Amino acid sequence: MTNRENNKTVLIFGRGFSESFRGSFTLLLDRLMEEQARIFVFEPFDRFIRGCCPDLPAWDGTFKKYEDLRDLKGVMFSIGGDGTFLEAITMVRDLPVPLAGINSGHLGFLADISGDEIQAAVDAVMEDAFQTEELILLRVDSEKTLFGELNFALNEITVHKRDDSSMIRVHAWLNGEFLNTYWADGLIVATPTGSTAYSLSVGGPLMLPDAGNLVLSPIAPHNLTMRPLVFKDSMILTLKMESRGGNLLVTADSRSVVMDHSLELTIRKASFRITTIRLRGHNFYQTLRSKLMWGADKRN
Repeated sequence: MTNRENNKTVLIFGRGFSESFRGSFTLLLDRLMEEQARIFVFEPFDRFIRGCCPDLPAWDGTFKKYEDLRDLKGVMFSIGGDGTFLEAITMVRDLPVPLAGINSGHLGFLADISGDEIQAAVDAVMEDAFQTEELILLRVDSEKTLFGELNFALNEITVHKRDDSSMIRVHAWLNGEFLNTYWADGLIVATPTGSTAYSLSVGGPLMLPDAGNLVLSPIAPHNLTMRPLVFKDSMILTLKMESRGGNLLVTADSRSVVMDHSLELTIRKASFRITTIRLRGHNFYQTLRSKLMWGADKRN
């Protein structure tokens, strides 16, 4: 019998899953318990699991906020899709907790471990036989607090017009040097991770995870010569906005707030990174090919 005091701590984050994923989730727990892992589950997810799977054995405890993880640490499994993975990041933040995304639906970019790979994922975590990748985040600041302690984003920070307003004007500076005035529905500032998300949908470029760059992409620009701009992630972007409606929408990944257009935004690389777990055989190029059908040609 293994001494559980010396075994790995595994944190499980999620919101829910469909009946079709129940068997995969049960397998995950069974394998972790076989390995004598110390298991802690996100409290709302714990309630969901107890409701749908009442016969599962008990785990070691629960957590519900960032502060609870300071003493637990360990490795975190995010159960869900990419949206759930982004929520998990708000729990982990700057703690040394590697994240592994297990997708309970379709294959995602961030949650790229399928149900069929759970056995391999548990083995890799318990044996430290996995690769890690450090992903940069963005931080947004203004004279008025917009997101509280969650003023960071893994994918993108966006400034967008309200649904009931006309296009906005955004004046942009890089490291204090005037860049341009954008007439558009909004702007997206994306990390390399976010280059495969919203930014891509408006014509932004794909960037490698370790590219060391960010991308600024206008949303439906009035002037069609305005194209996405790639710039070093060490640079600081300052935005000043004008809107007839007086208010704008600012988002940090899936979180959004309404702000007065008179506020100035400063966007820069965050002071911490998120560590993600990749199984052997998984890499950025493979995900592009499988998820985006990158380079696919019917003739082949």
